[in-house]
Parts: sequence; C-alpha cells; structure tokens
Amino acid sequence: MSRNSIRFIKLIRSFSTEATQISKPERIADELLNLNKFERHDFTILWRLKMGLDRYGAPVAGPGPLGPTSSDPTSAAATAAATEKTAFDIKLEKYDAGAKIKIIKEVRSFTDLGLKEAKDLVEKFPCVLKKGITKDEAGPIIEKLKELGATVVLDN
Repeated sequence: MSRNSIRFIKLIRSFSTEATQISKPERIADELLNLNKFERHDFTILWRLKMGLDRYGAPVAGPGPLGPTSSDPTSAAATAAATEKTAFDIKLEKYDAGAKIKIIKEVRSFTDLGLKEAKDLVEKFPCVLKKGITKDEAGPIIEKLKELGATVVLDN
C-alpha cells in the first residue's frame, strides 16, 4: 500500500467523537472523495479484506446472513457443489530405486524443469510434482509414473 493510503487508514482510525456538526459517515465520505485513484484502489482492497470478501467479491462462506443456513437443504447442496475441488496436486510418495532415472525423465516431460531440478525434486520425496491441475490432466501422468514404479497420489 502507498504511504498516503496508510495515512488515510490511520486518519480513519483516529476519528473520535468530536463536537462537530458533521457526522462520522460524512467525514469518511469526504476523505474518500479526496483520495487519488491509487489510494482508492488500496482502500477497496483493504475494505474487502476487512469485510471477509474474496477477490471476486463473493462473501466468504460461514455463519451469518450471507452464509449457508442449516435449515435450507438446497443451499447445503449448492455449497457442497461450489466447494468441490477442481485443482489437484500430484504428489510423489516413493519410488523404486532402479526406476529413478525413468521417473526423472517422466517428471521432466510434464514439467518445465531442467535435469538437475527434476533430479533434486524426485530425490526429496515425498514431494509435490505438479500443482493445480485437473483430474483429467493428472490421470495419464499418474498412470505413467505408476507403470515406472512410483507411488503417486492425487492430493487435494
């Protein structure tokens, strides 16, 4: 955040019950109108974080008026469908020592790693080989590594 944004935040926090005719919301609105474009951007990010909103503006699931209620079965089903994991990690648990070179070559084929980086990654098992891929992309990779003698899991 910029220095002006930090000063603005401190200014908002320093508001106290002063004996003025202007109400606190009016003072805050006046200060917001005086911010430049970058300060407004920093303020909106800070505001969303303080309000518990994610980067897309949807409320974070939890108890309260915006979260799911236990009395509504359709909202529970919708929440379960919305939280279904779509991105997975491929995790190498262990491998046969004789198949180490083949596994390193296979790791290089589906990552952008060089020979040394792939070797170091495979040698420090258990480790995550690839992050954030779909089940469809992970299936062939896992099958190939299992054929080579590695124990691989799809991690949530």
